[in-house]
This record gives sequence, structure tokens and C-alpha cells, in this order.
Amino acid sequence: MAPADWYRAYLADPESVEIEGSESFEKQTFRNRCLITTPDGPLTLSVPVKKVEHKQLTRDIEISYQSRWQHQHWISLVSAYRHTPFFDYYAEFFRPWYERETKWLWDLNSGLHETIMQLLQNSPKPIVGFAYRPTSDWSGEALNGWFGEGKSILDVLFEYGNETKYRLE
Repeated sequence: MAPADWYRAYLADPESVEIEGSESFEKQTFRNRCLITTPDGPLTLSVPVKKVEHKQLTRDIEISYQSRWQHQHWISLVSAYRHTPFFDYYAEFFRPWYERETKWLWDLNSGLHETIMQLLQNSPKPIVGFAYRPTSDWSGEALNGWFGEGKSILDVLFEYGNETKYRLE
């Protein structure tokens, strides 16, 4: 799942940000990992992939299911975000991606991207003069409107809900 700052660039100018499946797969990038904010600090979630051959194309990377990574990721997401204002609403859009097996990393990433874009595109404009004030005990208030350093789009989405698109612009 791409970081929030990637979505900021994508929303500003979709043509300037490439989503490329014909490039050589690079390890340790957001192609198979994301960084989420938890009460204990940042947590990296990695999707395990089958052995990658030299110069294997990104679209040809298979996901490994030898471990229970989906269950571990979902538990981590619930633990990290359950106290955010919009987790209960948005969780059901993401849960299916952690309950079924997707063969290709490209398909998983594309599906998650489409889900996120649907949620962002269907966001009504915030009410003028209304500012959301967090009332939960979630640690995400440290974001303070800036979402760099690879922070997950989920940090922003679960904290700000339908204001996410406008907070990123």
C-alpha cells in the first residue's frame, strides 16, 4: 500500500506518478510493504513474496502464503486503528483483502489502490467552518497535517475519513 505522500502526489497530478508493472521488482520498497502508526510507534507490514529471480518484473511477483501474514496484518491494523474515528466505517472495505488469497502482488496492490481511490473519490467536500477534532486516544494526532516519511494512507484515512482527500491536497 503506497504511503500518504505518494497519494498526495497522485491526487495532485495522476499523470506525473507512474504505476509500472513492467519494471524490475525492487525489494524493500512499498511494492510489498507499508508503514503504519501504532500506539507503540511505527510498524512495517510486509507482504511475503515467493523467491524473486534476478530482474523479475513487478507484475510477475507471486505472494507467498507459507506464513499467516494476512491474519497478522489484519490484527495489526485493528490494533493500530480501532480507536480512530473512521476505522469502523472503512475497515469493511479492506477486510476482504486480508481474508482471501491473491496470487499476484500486482493484483493485491492494484485492488488496494482501487479501494483507496474509490473511498477518496467518493468523499464529499468537508463542511466549511467545520474542523474535525480527534476525541480518541489514538496516537495519530502526531501527524499534524503532514504525512511524509512513508506514513500509510491508512493513517490519514482512518483518522480523517471523508476529509482525507482534502487534507492531502
